[in-house]
Amino acid sequence: MKMRLLARTLAIVLSLLMSVSLFAEGGRTPLRAKNGIVSSVSRTASQVGVDIMKQGGNAIDAAVATAFALAVTWPSAGNIGGGGFMVYQGADGHATTFDFREKAPLAATERMYLGLDGLVVNNSNHRSLLSVGVPGTVAGLYQSHQKLGKLPWADVVAPAVALARDGIPVTWDLYTGFRSNQSFWDQYPSSAAVFLKADGSPYEFGDTWKQPDLAATLELIQKQGRDGFYKGKNAKMLADFMRANGGIITEEDLEKYEAVEREPVRGTYRGYEIISMPPPSSGGVVMIEMLNILEGYDLASMGHNSAQYLHLLTEAMRRGYADRAEFLGDPDFNESMPLDRLMSKEHADKLRATIDMDKASVSDEKEFAQIYESEDTTHFSVVDKDGSMVSVTYTLENSYGSRIVAEGAGYLLNNEMGDFNAVPGVTNRNGQIGTAPNLIEPEKRMLSSMSPTIVAQDGKPLFAVGSPGGRTIINTTMQTILNIIDFDMNIAEAGEAPRIHHQWLPDVTSFEGAGFSVDSMDMYEDMGHELRSRGEQGSVMGVYHDRDTGLFMGGSDSRVGDGAAVGY
Repeated sequence: MKMRLLARTLAIVLSLLMSVSLFAEGGRTPLRAKNGIVSSVSRTASQVGVDIMKQGGNAIDAAVATAFALAVTWPSAGNIGGGGFMVYQGADGHATTFDFREKAPLAATERMYLGLDGLVVNNSNHRSLLSVGVPGTVAGLYQSHQKLGKLPWADVVAPAVALARDGIPVTWDLYTGFRSNQSFWDQYPSSAAVFLKADGSPYEFGDTWKQPDLAATLELIQKQGRDGFYKGKNAKMLADFMRANGGIITEEDLEKYEAVEREPVRGTYRGYEIISMPPPSSGGVVMIEMLNILEGYDLASMGHNSAQYLHLLTEAMRRGYADRAEFLGDPDFNESMPLDRLMSKEHADKLRATIDMDKASVSDEKEFAQIYESEDTTHFSVVDKDGSMVSVTYTLENSYGSRIVAEGAGYLLNNEMGDFNAVPGVTNRNGQIGTAPNLIEPEKRMLSSMSPTIVAQDGKPLFAVGSPGGRTIINTTMQTILNIIDFDMNIAEAGEAPRIHHQWLPDVTSFEGAGFSVDSMDMYEDMGHELRSRGEQGSVMGVYHDRDTGLFMGGSDSRVGDGAAVGY
């Protein structure tokens, strides 16, 4: 009897141990797990995704659940009022992407932000309800789930509903974010109702933060799917709020919005396949172009972050970003974009021939500068027990977007209209750009640098990576890929390594203040490069399938957030 009881007890304990999640804080040591991993900026959201996989969900189910959870736990960029991109590759090799980038409203016009002097009025393309693009997140998550998900829709949205309704602890990141935006909460009563206590006082570190209006909106989405956001109660609340406060998004805008499943852009690098997001993301095209240029050099022999290596990185970046500005935009409005040429090995050969191995090129101010993009985005990566992977980057644009909450709906609105070229025909060294492919038009998607990417080997996903960081995203993601392929770093080391950024104009290389040798930077400057120290660049969240052990590995960049790679 005692033996049977002991055996039963041991079986229960073993079962519990096997069901316990594993997690790793950000750092250079990756998490290893047998059945699947979610790596995101929020440990709570990562755990939600893993729990969904434990219930039998696949990578898409976990990604959708994680995205909705981030809308609760990471309001600076996690969202249902913004948009983004998803790249998927199944264990069977099938790859696709989902474009849920925001759109310009039907009433938008090319010069809508300009005064009589031809200049943007009061930063209105970033700081007003006119800056809000038609949100795409809910449509994109729903479309991907309907195409590839396994569990019922209601089940994957349920954890986010519970988090919003029951409350979450105010982490240090939330506490500092709420405090730094206090002036905005004071301007907008609908925002104050969410981010301040009922008596108007700020939340303190460790308080429980409940979001009942967001819970109610998420419940509509849970019960009605896409229509819970784009039709009915929520659509009316949002349209009414816009009309009452000078915005232009209508119920028609919301009802007409559709996410788009697109073929990924594909390239190769040293025998690995690069699977990434096509326009209106510029990330995949530009990254493949830069990798093609760099493939012609023996980077490994130069040494990681040596002066010679950094010089070649910069020259590839300079050329890739120039092409980005000249050619890329929403494919539904720019049918003649030369994507195949830009991503061809032949184009890379021609560009490589213009690079002097010992001297920096000059970025001509008559060429194309890069429009400002906020760095406050978020990325997460997922791998399930079968080895299928999902890479998602989505955003509100600025940190906390427009800082305006849709009254009664509980969610923040984006300010993505600022990613369009606001002043037609005007391009200068200060970063303003007025080229045609990204000018404002009704229902047009604004150009983005978001670069969710999967790298495949032998036709199957090997690792998934991506990062926030506005204009720096493409370069951060590329350097992470180089770190793994050329310098044999694991997924965590690759995301932690120090990074640089160059974007053609302004003709300056920014570098993270720590992690580069003084000698290397002196030699790099001697080649003619101008340097500028900056703070942290991006925050890489990645997953990797270790083919030798059969285990999955996860890395969570320690630069940002309370994130973790969580697995089981």
